[in-house]
Amino acid sequence: MKKARRRSPVLARSAAVADINITPMVDVLLCLLIFVMVIQPGLLKGLDVQVPVPEVAGAGASMARDQIVLHVYPGPAYALNGTDLPAGQLEVRLRELFRNRARKVLFVDGAEDAVYADVIGAVDMARGAGVRVVGLVPREVATRSKPPAP
Repeated sequence: MKKARRRSPVLARSAAVADINITPMVDVLLCLLIFVMVIQPGLLKGLDVQVPVPEVAGAGASMARDQIVLHVYPGPAYALNGTDLPAGQLEVRLRELFRNRARKVLFVDGAEDAVYADVIGAVDMARGAGVRVVGLVPREVATRSKPPAP
């Protein structure tokens, strides 16, 4: 009978490899990277906006008269081209106004102290009423006076 040789403890320990296999980690990392790259474009949100045409005498005057501007005040309170409108009647009035209109463009002018949610709610109601393009009216930049000379 052949006698089995015992391995020495030093040889048994040295046979094990202590290197970390990083291939599975790289595979998972690449999968996550591809997943984020595919999902990211769908997460972008925004509003398409258009700035109103400035009122000028001549050819642009007819275009400026054709514009409809919705003013949003705190409360919320609304005015369509300067005419006050109750909050409950906004969407109904917008539907009537844009029903037979070829150019479905509305400009929204939010007051300085208006709540953001009220302005966005008005934009949502306008979209629900059939408005295709919503433009936001920019605020006027206050002219700065020159600083005093030292």
